[in-house]
Amino acid sequence: MFLRAFVRDKRAVTPVLSNVLLTVVAVAAMSLAASATYVITDNMRQIMGERMILEDIWFTSESISVYLRNTGKVALEVSSVYVNHENQPFKSQTLEAGEHGWVNISFVWDTSKLYHVSVSTTRGTQVTEYYRAPTT
Repeated sequence: MFLRAFVRDKRAVTPVLSNVLLTVVAVAAMSLAASATYVITDNMRQIMGERMILEDIWFTSESISVYLRNTGKVALEVSSVYVNHENQPFKSQTLEAGEHGWVNISFVWDTSKLYHVSVSTTRGTQVTEYYRAPTT
């Protein structure tokens, strides 16, 4: 008799099930949020770990040589070089963390003229400087 009364009494079942369901939904939502945060911050950590310095520029006959240093924590690959906002052809360059090297650009330049030089990587890091070509 007591068992039948207990089974028929539905007053406590609904609040318990709703609390359990709410807990399951909250845990699932927090798991998704934690996963998304990890993915976003991992990508940002890689981007923020990429740093480069444009150390020197040499204007040689019919070319410009750019000296780059990778000061970041990850390898970087130079994807494009712009002179006066125009994309210039160059030999692809990859620099490991702590490495440095030259990027040679075929470019005919004029003496005493100001040039805007911009170097970009595949991850989107960009370094931009203004340089004046030497007088002959």
